[in-house]
Amino acid sequence: MPVDNRSMRTIRQAGEALRARQVSCEELLNEAIREEEKHRDLNCFITLTADKALKEARELDMELAAGRDRGPLHGIPIAHKDLFYTAGIRTTNGTKVFADFVPDHDAPVVEKLRVAGAVSLGKLNQHENAYGITSTNPHYGAVRNPHDRDRIPGGSSGGSGAAVAAGILFGATGSDTGGSIRIPASFCGVVGFKATYGRVSSQGCFPLGATLDHMGPFARSVEDVTLLLNAMANEAVTLRLNAAVRIGLPQNYFFDGAQPEVRAAVEAAVGRAETMGAHIVPVRVPEPEELTATARSVLLFEAATTMLSHLHRRDQFGTDVLTLLENGAAMPASDYVAAMAEANRLRMAWAKLFETIDVLALPTTPTVAPLIGQQKIVVDGEEHDTRLLTTRTCRGINLLGYPTISIPCGRSKEGLPMGMQIVGRANGDEVVLGLAAALEE
Repeated sequence: MPVDNRSMRTIRQAGEALRARQVSCEELLNEAIREEEKHRDLNCFITLTADKALKEARELDMELAAGRDRGPLHGIPIAHKDLFYTAGIRTTNGTKVFADFVPDHDAPVVEKLRVAGAVSLGKLNQHENAYGITSTNPHYGAVRNPHDRDRIPGGSSGGSGAAVAAGILFGATGSDTGGSIRIPASFCGVVGFKATYGRVSSQGCFPLGATLDHMGPFARSVEDVTLLLNAMANEAVTLRLNAAVRIGLPQNYFFDGAQPEVRAAVEAAVGRAETMGAHIVPVRVPEPEELTATARSVLLFEAATTMLSHLHRRDQFGTDVLTLLENGAAMPASDYVAAMAEANRLRMAWAKLFETIDVLALPTTPTVAPLIGQQKIVVDGEEHDTRLLTTRTCRGINLLGYPTISIPCGRSKEGLPMGMQIVGRANGDEVVLGLAAALEE
């Protein structure tokens, strides 16, 4: 029997229906399979594991009937970005280089979610090597945005954002090295969260930038993201709705280059927070251009280092990724050492900023989703490089390691989603989630 998605948009709603015996784990999974077939043109998956998932769903139904309840994720359909190791299932990292790689073990995040009862439908498409913002993959095809098939879903976790937005999955995993969870969340109109650096294990994942990589969840609500996070993380958080915080509103850099609609939507969301008890603090953030440039330098070197032994296989890389990797390989080690020293200096300056505020509010992306293949974006008459503009509000936050969420904050006149970022201090994950949940309510 088909499942009524309208009454079960969230993990909590699906869980309530499961425990009331209104639906089974197998039915939830079959509905996910039907939705994937209906939205096959989005190209969200690299590898589908429907048969394996159905077997797991039936076993979880038997467990529930026998009184064994694994918790809120019991029987919930999800999928993993294709850089998370999955035992016996190929893990490509979106590249031809690893097209036939089949791990013999699960990444800790994958294992934790399975133990929590989540059922994986397979491996999600992404930008090659997780190194880009389009998810237009030269080897496995372009992922498309559910809101407009001619537009990108964002990257690098494009398949994750698109699959959740399209209603195929209740949640998905992603990675974020310079915005790769938050950008797809913004462009696809879902919630994406990267916790404080290290809170979610990156073991058993293809690395991109070892000091910048964050793993995290996508979902349709802040509550669902928190449920997934608590299954994935080394330490759980408690979700408490809380708008009574000091919100820093940047007066420099982070609203520059933003489309007027995006700027207005974020400012309106901040205004709503103020009516709910937040104290708005205009701030000038320290050296944001240097922060972004330093993060880019660190990533160039670290990404090239991880792929150095494969760079001789030039024909197996897409042009954009190969160019970035070769640029990184040509970077002197002394430049990387200098960039890491600069990173430490900038972290100290930003820690001082957060003595006066609890969170920052800013656009996740300065624009709505660009068209597939669009290389330039014009904002207020000024032309910008699409990749540089898209990452300008996200990239530097990874260098800081701060917890950050992207939540939907409206639609453009074209009906495209716009996203707002809430950035907290290190280990301030609960404050970020609490404000996001309050705004969502």
